[in-house]
Amino acid sequence: MSATIQDRQFVTLDNGIRLHYASAGEQGRPLMLFLHGFPEFWYEWHAQLAEFGADHFAVAPDLRGFNLSDMPSEVAAYKARHVIDDLVRLIAHLGYERCILVAHDWGGAIAWNMALSHPQLLQRLIIVNAPHPYLFLKALATDPAQQAASSYMNWLRAADSETALAADDFKRMEGFFAAMGQGPADWFDGDTRARYHAAWARGLQGGVNYYRATPAHPPTPTEPGPLKLTLRPEDFTVTVPTRVIWGEADMALPASLLDGLEDVVTDLQVQRIADGSHWVIHEQPERINRLIRGFLPAD
Repeated sequence: MSATIQDRQFVTLDNGIRLHYASAGEQGRPLMLFLHGFPEFWYEWHAQLAEFGADHFAVAPDLRGFNLSDMPSEVAAYKARHVIDDLVRLIAHLGYERCILVAHDWGGAIAWNMALSHPQLLQRLIIVNAPHPYLFLKALATDPAQQAASSYMNWLRAADSETALAADDFKRMEGFFAAMGQGPADWFDGDTRARYHAAWARGLQGGVNYYRATPAHPPTPTEPGPLKLTLRPEDFTVTVPTRVIWGEADMALPASLLDGLEDVVTDLQVQRIADGSHWVIHEQPERINRLIRGFLPAD
């Protein structure tokens, strides 16, 4: 039986950021924390909240800058360390010392970095179509194919991209679901489309600022991005038990980004989904639920 989702909960953290989150299940059960990507919000995980709220405390926040959470105006406020700080404080606020962390896209980028900086907080790490930071930065610096696939990132980094995204009733925002998938997104209809439009109408600058704040973008003559970094795999080794789920029809994040993953994750399982796109969570929610459940601790 599906758990009931409570979708209007707020907390003001000790760092002053007010986060919105949705949850399902009883507080006190093992915590599962779900992190969305761009251009999404907590609702990306509604099928997972309903599933895992049956035997966990399943929580999906709106990350800072998205939907009902605070949207700081400064680009620097969206550096990964600040988003991670929000999550560390949220876990403590909820009364937990550890969680199972499930994440996609930008949420996955944050989750990888959280596994590196706060491994003691994570019992399991489950990633869906979000590249490991070392492998992604290396590809952005050296691989012309990845640079081309990620060229949209530099467009998003440009001034006033949020204005262009909002034009024509969010036409370009909807375009992300086709461009990074396998054509028109059948799941993006009716109530789901209305929910996304309502979230986008609350502001897009915060979400775009994630791209502006990161060095993970294709290099340009004026913005070297990953070229200015010293990349050593030993600095990026994840020790948390990790399962990576990858829709191989992702147009922006090809499956080649999995190559070498075993060298930077010490305890790794990889599940490839040949007929899944970047949006495989929406396309195949029951399959994603089975793959997540199969990696949960036995106790």
